[in-house]
Amino acid sequence: MSKTWIGVLAVTAGFLSVSMPLFAHHGTSVFDANKAVTMKGNVTEWDWFNPHCLLQFDVMNEGGQVVHWIAETQNPAEMVSLGWGKTSFKPGDEVAVTLMPAKNGKPFGRIRLVVLPDGKTFVTSKEGLTPKEIGDSSGGSKSDNYPK
Repeated sequence: MSKTWIGVLAVTAGFLSVSMPLFAHHGTSVFDANKAVTMKGNVTEWDWFNPHCLLQFDVMNEGGQVVHWIAETQNPAEMVSLGWGKTSFKPGDEVAVTLMPAKNGKPFGRIRLVVLPDGKTFVTSKEGLTPKEIGDSSGGSKSDNYPK
């Protein structure tokens, strides 16, 4: 085999080794798409950056212990078009978060919607949600979904 072919194979292998993890990162196979969990908690951090925005919040579990959850959305450009913003949440805000949980049981998930106590509703996609979940318009609608 010539040095040229060895070089081409090495470069190809290098590109594949880099591109496969990037492709895997954007998959949703780690989430249970057939399950939606809604929980009420308090925001600890709202990270507005690429490639995904992250909402971190604390929830009291059935045993009375605080569980720290991290839930992701799409990138900021997509979120802006749905009414989300850099200042949508601040530490201490009370939220009801509906998400697809991680299959491995860790406190991590993919957000479907977030509802504030005043009924303001933030959705990550209107696809697959009922009109009641969506409200009149994303990013500011009233909703009856906030758990009492």
